[in-house]
Amino acid sequence: MGTEIKVPKIAGVLRLSVGRWFKSVGDPVSIGEPLVEIDTYNMTHEIRAPATGVLAKILVKDGGSVEAGTVVGTIEQV
Repeated sequence: MGTEIKVPKIAGVLRLSVGRWFKSVGDPVSIGEPLVEIDTYNMTHEIRAPATGVLAKILVKDGGSVEAGTVVGTIEQV
């Protein structure tokens, strides 16, 4: 299954959107590395890699609407 990449809770924000992915499926990632931008109505946040491995799946593409806790991708450890 791999490690899930989840949208964090942001105080006072219910709906967010995926701005852009910094990596593509199959790219290596290191723990703590920025993976994807999440946009709110007035700010941009980065989700960082929760594990080292390979970006295995992107479940929500650029521009997709999400809520806190949504899994947007997975990392497979190698």
